[in-house]
Amino acid sequence: MVKICVSGSKGKMGLRIIALAKADKALRVSGAFDIGDDPEPPIKGSQCLIEFTTPQATMEHLMLCEKYKVPMVIGTTGLSDADIARVRQASKKIPVVYSPNMSIGVNLLFNLLEDAARVLDAQYDIKIKEAHHIHKKDAPSGTAKELARIIKDIKGLTEVPIESIREGETVGDHTITFESPLDTIVLHHSAKTRDIFVRGALEAAKFSAKKTRGLFTMRDVLKGPLS
Repeated sequence: MVKICVSGSKGKMGLRIIALAKADKALRVSGAFDIGDDPEPPIKGSQCLIEFTTPQATMEHLMLCEKYKVPMVIGTTGLSDADIARVRQASKKIPVVYSPNMSIGVNLLFNLLEDAARVLDAQYDIKIKEAHHIHKKDAPSGTAKELARIIKDIKGLTEVPIESIREGETVGDHTITFESPLDTIVLHHSAKTRDIFVRGALEAAKFSAKKTRGLFTMRDVLKGPLS
């Protein structure tokens, strides 16, 4: 049984992480904290910290995880290049699973996009559209940026157009369109509930608890059978 600690425990994601973790016999919620709480004791007493908060809070908690050799699952979006470099540095001492999207379905989308980008030639124009709830602060989303990175790396492009929409309570929609004079190919993922991110994060927690150090993504987590 893996003892997990939940950061942002009173937020929408934190509450769902706790609820689903309690229903998973392979996990135990050993600690939880939110703004105003002292994060050090619950982090120290856990085997993995799950973090879906702000970049600033994530970096502060990363230092504590380093201090106590606690694996960390990071689903926080909006991390700067400097933040990501700091995560990479910490992963030399502890296991860190960091992904712009913890959804199992979205990570399958990444794989499908790689295949499409390799097969479809230069006659196809490519664009990305993403939509999220009005409370999401970063735009484009981290997932859209990752989709664009995959395309750019494979195609050798410098830019891929991204349209960002913030409206209502949309959990997360991502669409990649390949348009040619002959046909249109569309890859699309629509999140119906935040639980898809929670499920991925819990699988990542189990994965990280078995590692000693290193930087991993959800693709590494998904290589093995899911519990």
